[in-house]
Amino acid sequence: MQSNATIYKRKGPLAVFLIPAFAFMVLFLYYPFVMNLYNSVCKISGLGTAGEGLNQPWYKNFALMATDTKLHTALGNTMLLMVLTIVFEVGIALVLALLVDNIRHGVQFFRTVYFFPIVISATALGLLFNLIFLYNGGMLNQLLLNLGWIQDAIDWKSEKHYLFTMMLPVMWQYIGFYFVIIATGLNNISPDLYEAAAIDGATGFQRVWRITLPLLHNTLCVCLTLAITGALKVFDLPWIMMGQGMPMDKSWLLGTYMYQQTFNTGDVDYGSALAVVIVLVGVVISQIANVIFKEKDY
Repeated sequence: MQSNATIYKRKGPLAVFLIPAFAFMVLFLYYPFVMNLYNSVCKISGLGTAGEGLNQPWYKNFALMATDTKLHTALGNTMLLMVLTIVFEVGIALVLALLVDNIRHGVQFFRTVYFFPIVISATALGLLFNLIFLYNGGMLNQLLLNLGWIQDAIDWKSEKHYLFTMMLPVMWQYIGFYFVIIATGLNNISPDLYEAAAIDGATGFQRVWRITLPLLHNTLCVCLTLAITGALKVFDLPWIMMGQGMPMDKSWLLGTYMYQQTFNTGDVDYGSALAVVIVLVGVVISQIANVIFKEKDY
């Protein structure tokens, strides 16, 4: 029988597992991205048609972004969603995880309940929230009217309320995702630390502040990085709810605006340029997040 040292020196078996995965990544990720980068500087008349050569000048689509007010709206809404994601998604998930971690019975029940929205199709959730926010007969309007809190039904997709209507379902859906990550991090904290703190007279708040949060630092860094980059990729739920930029073209996100330009307007090369910008913004912001939320060694 070969020794472990001999097995680890043989690098051939590693390639058997690494090469297929690498080939898959090249074929379905890196090659499409390179082609998308090329398409962003080409003139393409419609979806499914070949490029007609480089634009004149080649950076035409990127220069157009400077005057595209809808893109500016989409970028602003996406940045706002990113901030709300950090504050509410990760924040509420942290509070829920701390509460569940301090109960003795029903832990698995609450974990399942909070995680359940993740497994539901975004299309189904979009239709569900459309029914909730309906102007005539919507569940929310009926509830508020019956409670006497409002006198007339509210148009939740109006210019005054569209941000709340669009972003609330997105944040609600992903709270459970971060809840599971944080709950897993809490399980890795030794109970002995809490027992020692309790013996020393530490209050519940002090145990959370002095033990739980510092030891959750790396887990929270992962959650915050995922939240920031995930906000740039949000598409399906807002698209189902808001459609093509309603109301008044003020509810665009980067993902929905790129889709509309590519598949509805047929401006494929401009849509490709938007995709490149989304990737670049994601890379830059994720790197900044990694510097700000730097993981620590304990």
